[in-house]
Amino acid sequence: MGYGGYLPDAGEITGKSGDEGIDGKIKEDKLGLDVIYIQAKKWDGTVGRPEIHKFVGALIGQRAKKGIFITTSNFSKDAKEYAESIDAKIRLIDGEELAELMIDYDVGVSKLKTFDTKKIDSDYFSEE
Repeated sequence: MGYGGYLPDAGEITGKSGDEGIDGKIKEDKLGLDVIYIQAKKWDGTVGRPEIHKFVGALIGQRAKKGIFITTSNFSKDAKEYAESIDAKIRLIDGEELAELMIDYDVGVSKLKTFDTKKIDSDYFSEE
């Protein structure tokens, strides 16, 4: 998506035991002046407000102002409202949007077939 200017260290996976609720971080610009923190959850049910609240707490612990919470599932109405009501910028990405982004940016997908769309070249058939 262009964050970090495609630098080798533009993104970092931090998720592991004791990660304090942060699974990764992305430099928002080439200079790394602003960082976006990420939480990713493979989830079976709806992600509720408590999970978003924990993520916000993790952001505060990092002195962060921006975060992305990604899930393979979806978010409750309460979770969405909470994310919109706080000062920190929290972007919620559900499973459907995640799949769309993966397709748009060719991440974790393989092309099977490509189709060309063609139109008649009217200049080819002109009588001049």
